[in-house]
Amino acid sequence: MISSTVSRTLYQPHRAAHLGRGLIPVHQTQFSALALTVGARVVAPNSQGHHLTSPRYFSTTRATQLRDFFPAKETAYIRKTPPAWPHHGYTEQEMLSVVPEHRAPKTVGDWMAWKLVRMCRWATDIATGIRPQQQVDKKNPTTATSAEQPLTEAQWLVRFIFLESIAGVPGMVAGMLRHLESLRRLKRDNGWIETLLEESYNERMHLLTFMKMSEPGWFMKTMIMGAQGVFFNALFISYLISPKITHRFVGYLEEEAVHTYTRCIREIERGDLPKWSDPKFQIPELAITYWHMPEGKRTMRDLIMYIRADEAVHRGVNHTLSNLNQKEDPNPFVSDYKVGAGEHMHKPNPHLKPTGYERSEVIG
Repeated sequence: MISSTVSRTLYQPHRAAHLGRGLIPVHQTQFSALALTVGARVVAPNSQGHHLTSPRYFSTTRATQLRDFFPAKETAYIRKTPPAWPHHGYTEQEMLSVVPEHRAPKTVGDWMAWKLVRMCRWATDIATGIRPQQQVDKKNPTTATSAEQPLTEAQWLVRFIFLESIAGVPGMVAGMLRHLESLRRLKRDNGWIETLLEESYNERMHLLTFMKMSEPGWFMKTMIMGAQGVFFNALFISYLISPKITHRFVGYLEEEAVHTYTRCIREIERGDLPKWSDPKFQIPELAITYWHMPEGKRTMRDLIMYIRADEAVHRGVNHTLSNLNQKEDPNPFVSDYKVGAGEHMHKPNPHLKPTGYERSEVIG
């Protein structure tokens, strides 16, 4: 089973504001149970302020070595480096409207992409230690969100970090290859590159957010390195062969992401994850800044809602891009539309179209 080190930094009050980590005030027995469940080391203070540690298993980081995983670099002149792609934000209604959906395969390429995603889901469940009783209905794997037994907070963090470390790869590979193709063909790309790179950047922000709450051990780092190497090269080759099938694959992958975060939200709402339901739980400052989260809307549930909305956008974008002419069609999500152009007087909204827009809807 892969493990991560879940850390609590409020035992260092003078660093809490700087690190901005969300931490969970629970008792030693609760932390020990959580750690024993997934083999994660958890650090928390007792009433006397001493640090309590449970067995570490795969974690290789000592309690005295816990640190901010990526502290801000202090320089003589630079105060702050803003994100290259500022997040546009969501309304609460937009986030609540996201639901798990599945686009039925229509071609042989669609079917191949879907089956490959199902195989990846099976492998990920094994790699992240999901037991049979914690799995959802296999007859409706992309839409069912209930299981006999919920995951623990530590299991969710392990799963999130593993998945997000992989999810940032497709957009970068596709954007890089389209950039090189544009240079070779001496032609414009019509807006695809920026959207694909922004998607990759957004997925990386998801990872950095969860990294503020968990520090992986050497075993998980090794698994991530291996998975990234395989995934990058596989996507590189597949995008050269068929960008259309690759975008469909990523669309199905994002369907799984929406499903995963929807299940997590419902388990929080049901009270199955009490540590994340605790009103004293603080999400990372990095997340508050990136998503422009308003006061009173900064719970773990709110954070997962924002991330799920991002995944819904990626789902709609990739399913739509798969429906287009890969060499000639402009990117409909960054294009300006003619007045009276069908039902779309403005840019299409991908998070409202889980199965993606057909070419006739956005190109004409």
